Order: sequence, then C-alpha cells, then structure tokens
Amino acid sequence: MQKMKPELSVVIPIYNEEAGLSKLYARLYPALDALGLRYEIIFVNDGSRDNSPALLADQFRLRTDVTRVVLLNGNYGQHMAILAGFEASRGEITVTLDADLQNPPEEIGNLVAKMREGYDYVGSIRRKRQDAVWRTYASKAMNRLREKITHIKITDQGNMLRAYGRNVIDLINQCSEVNTFVPALAYTFARKPTEIVVEHEERVAGESKYSLYSLIRLNFDLMTGFSLVPLQLFSMVGMILSVASGLLVLLLLVRRFLLGAEAEGVFTLFAVVFFMLGVVLFGIGLLGEYIGRIFQQVRGRPQYVVKTVLQEPPFIERRQRDKESSVIPEQP
Repeated sequence: MQKMKPELSVVIPIYNEEAGLSKLYARLYPALDALGLRYEIIFVNDGSRDNSPALLADQFRLRTDVTRVVLLNGNYGQHMAILAGFEASRGEITVTLDADLQNPPEEIGNLVAKMREGYDYVGSIRRKRQDAVWRTYASKAMNRLREKITHIKITDQGNMLRAYGRNVIDLINQCSEVNTFVPALAYTFARKPTEIVVEHEERVAGESKYSLYSLIRLNFDLMTGFSLVPLQLFSMVGMILSVASGLLVLLLLVRRFLLGAEAEGVFTLFAVVFFMLGVVLFGIGLLGEYIGRIFQQVRGRPQYVVKTVLQEPPFIERRQRDKESSVIPEQP
C-alpha cells in the first residue's frame, strides 16, 4: 500500500522571493487546509540569488507531509519553472500561483470548485488590477492583438492563478518546447476551458520580475510560438510595398521622359526608401524570431536541470526503513 496521491497540487515558482515567503506560508497553508482535501505544495526555486532556497528548505522540514521543493541549478524563467513543477506534480488538479500574493491563495478553492463542474482548464481574470496604469493598458492591448493572431482566448494572460486538469498536465509534460507560454499551451490542449473572476491584491514585497523588455519578449514568444500569422501578414505587406514601389518607379520614369531631369522630390524619395528599409529590417527581425526558435529547438538541450528535490519518501520506503531500524541484532 503506497501513500495516497493528492487531489490537488499547487505549483509556485520562486525567484528571489525571500522578503515575502513568510507571509505566503501564513496564508497559503491555512487556505489549503480549509479545503478538506489531500494536497501538495510544490515550490520550484528558479535559481534564486537570495536566501529563498534556505527558507524553502526550512518550510519543507516544518511541513514534510504536504511540501515538496524542486531546486533548479540555474535561472530558466518562470514558465520553465512551472513546467518543472508540472513534471513533479501528482494531483488530479494542478493550480499555479505566484509567490508575491497578488493572487490571494484563498481563491484556490474557487478554481477547484469550478474544475469539479467538469472543466479541465480554468483561467482567471483579475477583478481590479493593482498594477501600474501603463502595465494594465499595455497588457489589454497585447491581449487583444494576441487573440486575433493566435485565436487563443485568454482574457487576462498576465495572471498566473490558473487550474489545470490531469489530462492537460500529462499532455504538457510530453512537450519539449524550449520557449513556450504555459497558459496558451494548456488552452490548446483543453477540451473544456473556462475562466472565472478572482481578486487581485498589491504585491506584499519585492518587485515585478517582468520589465518592459521582458513583456515584449514574452508576447513575441507567444505570437511566434502559436501562430504563423505574423509571417503571413509580413508577406502581404511585402507584396503591397513591392507593387507600390514598382508604381513609384514607373511614375518617376514617366516624369523623367516628360519633364526631363528635376531635383524636386529627392527628399521625398529618400523618405520612401528609408521607410522601405525599415520594413525590410523589421521583416528580417521577424524571420529571426522564427529561425531562433528553430535553432534553440534543434540543439536538443534540456528545458531545465533539476539539482535536487526535497520531498518525503514514499510510504512503502518509510515502512521498510522503520522495519529495518526496529530489528534487534543477534548477540554473538
């Protein structure tokens, strides 16, 4: 008889969260205990440079019954850390949660209740975002653009509080993509996805790990990883510009033969040329995004490397260990 598997797995990526871990523990464990079901919490340390690993180890020793800690040997990014947590998870329902408490742990019960209605993927929409105004509007604009390009309907893509069914987790674990966006990947695998509205609070400590550059990179990864529309749109733009430039050349030739040599319009011509050069450079960069993804994928390197896992040994191993320790050696 082995130890019973948990019904719920909570995966939390950790990167330099030393200042807020104690507050996370104080709210997370009581919230999960109140649900009255078997659960496990999987903290994934994504190469933190502060004292987070030591604090996670201390918490593991305090609650070895429900706590597991996956220590990665470097910083691979939030989504790779989540994939490492998915690989270690055992629950029928898996919930992802940020460590900064912007998503209240008390909302996990609402996601679990919605999953039990028959859904296999439950996203969340922040009721009132506590972020800067520019981040809120930029996120909404990118959400609309991403939905039109990828046809993946995620109202609030920046919110990490989400629930996944076992069938979705198993399919995600079979993927070996180097760059991916976990909620979008789960949406493509889900048979019956939905979303609910959840509360959103201010960050308890630390600062956002996503800079403006990181957000732009994330959306590039999302669009190039789940759609060929950017390449197709650029092909259309290239075709239109080619026709327009051909007509412009024809017009200049006609004017040259009818009016003779003229100096007017030189700077306008320069402006047109520079515009076309900018479009060409943008297209080269777009192609580079796709080629870069291919380059990273064909190298076949691991998505992440696990240094060690802190977890309670299985029940059968503990029973054998206790049995061996209770044997009294024979006297010579």
